[in-house]
Amino acid sequence: MTAMLSPPGASPERYSRKAVRALYDRPLFALIDEARAVHRATQPEQEVQLCTLLSVKTGGCPEDCAYCPQSSHYETEVGPEKMLSVDDVLSAARRAREQGSTRFCMGAAWREVKDGPAFDRVLDMVRGVKELGLEACVTLGMVSEPQARQLKEAGLDAYNHNLDTSRENYRSIISTRSFDDRLRTLEAVRSAGITVCSGGIIGMGESSDDRCEMLRTLANLDPQPESVPINALVRVPGTPLENLPPIDPLDLVRMVACARILIPGARVRLSAGRTELTREAQVLAMYAGANSIFYGDMLLTTPNPEADEDRALLRDAGLTAMG
Repeated sequence: MTAMLSPPGASPERYSRKAVRALYDRPLFALIDEARAVHRATQPEQEVQLCTLLSVKTGGCPEDCAYCPQSSHYETEVGPEKMLSVDDVLSAARRAREQGSTRFCMGAAWREVKDGPAFDRVLDMVRGVKELGLEACVTLGMVSEPQARQLKEAGLDAYNHNLDTSRENYRSIISTRSFDDRLRTLEAVRSAGITVCSGGIIGMGESSDDRCEMLRTLANLDPQPESVPINALVRVPGTPLENLPPIDPLDLVRMVACARILIPGARVRLSAGRTELTREAQVLAMYAGANSIFYGDMLLTTPNPEADEDRALLRDAGLTAMG
């Protein structure tokens, strides 16, 4: 297994700080032109994957992620709820499949996976989703290699664990775990043969250098992630970041274009924050390399465009949903 934490004596990194920052700073049209060329050379040009994300265990999380309404550290409208039953989750997965989703993601507001009945229930959910013919993805917090192997044996296709931001900016967003904890989880997932889904969030007060470093860390993983979600901060009342200004949509397009160039084989996922983007901004992001969206009216506990809106968006842009 290739170590992801770059120990002494590791091979040189694929991308330097200077190179990634130079790419990020390119004139926008030139950057988009290059990203589009890479996209056409490496991805089905008009295809967009529809994914559905369901919270299977909501609220009460002991982590203090400054953006998250599910943290027990903040007073938000999201309270702790009981874990969903396997039947309820599979009913939601069937509905997602009927509406055109091909990937079904399940999220639990946990700091880490703990062996026991709750984890066993997640394994049953994964098995059921796979029996429905869908790609199965989970995001459960930190996971050990033995647990990742159990998920793989149950049929799991992908594990989502976002880096969120740069190593340097990480402590200003989260104090209850380290950046290296994030990387160790990705390593455990990769060692089990599960594909990696990892991206970040912009709009949390980070600098352009922080954005570049987050992308550079992902691009220097070996192998690179198969899935890279690019999120815009959803400013939830009660969280420490609620009063930050909205992002410039062109910054999101720039991040998508850089991700497409730096990680050409990945599905770049236009994720949280789409409700604050115009149709034109979303289409431009897809032109620049985004080829997956989360589909359905909720993303865990935050709003997402209605399914009818997204179908119309794809139709008007001449794009087709992945079959």
